[in-house]
Amino acid sequence: RGQGLQVAPAHFAERHGLIVIIALGESLIAVGIGAAGIPLSAGVVVAAVLGIAIISALWWAHFDVIAVMAQRQLTERSGAVQVRLARDVYSYLHLPLIAGIVLFALGAEKTIEHVGDPLDTIPAVALCGGLALYYFSHVAFRLRVDRSFGPGRTVATIVLLALTPAALELPALAALALVAAVCSARSSVRFWG
Repeated sequence: RGQGLQVAPAHFAERHGLIVIIALGESLIAVGIGAAGIPLSAGVVVAAVLGIAIISALWWAHFDVIAVMAQRQLTERSGAVQVRLARDVYSYLHLPLIAGIVLFALGAEKTIEHVGDPLDTIPAVALCGGLALYYFSHVAFRLRVDRSFGPGRTVATIVLLALTPAALELPALAALALVAAVCSARSSVRFWG
């Protein structure tokens, strides 16, 4: 319930930010692992570049607004209110955020392995659903931190979920390109929230 605990806001936010960076780094490794042992082709190179673009968009989405907003709100609060905010944002909502990155990494690895074929169900859901979970976690983050709502992450969540059936039918490279377009559009249009 937050009684008797203390949170060092800058340290707490930094440590959780480092976990996000580690997860994003593991996604980069997954892109490389997906390309290991297969012939290097134009499709594989394009898929790797798209994967890196998506990872960059995820980094930007988190560290441009969400991480700064959460740390600021945590610093401005004290006592049990601060501890409950830290618990909610950095425990309950941070876990699905990281899970979304990990799922995306699985989908990206399988996409690179099979750029010309449609994705199987699990990689398609991991690719689209993982990113949707990531952006949905941001929506929940923002609602919990300052009770505000930016439509961009919500729209990205819905569009990414809607792309899942397409990822089952289109070549994996095309599905990855669509996902990259959504993530890049969300990151490039600041008012999207």
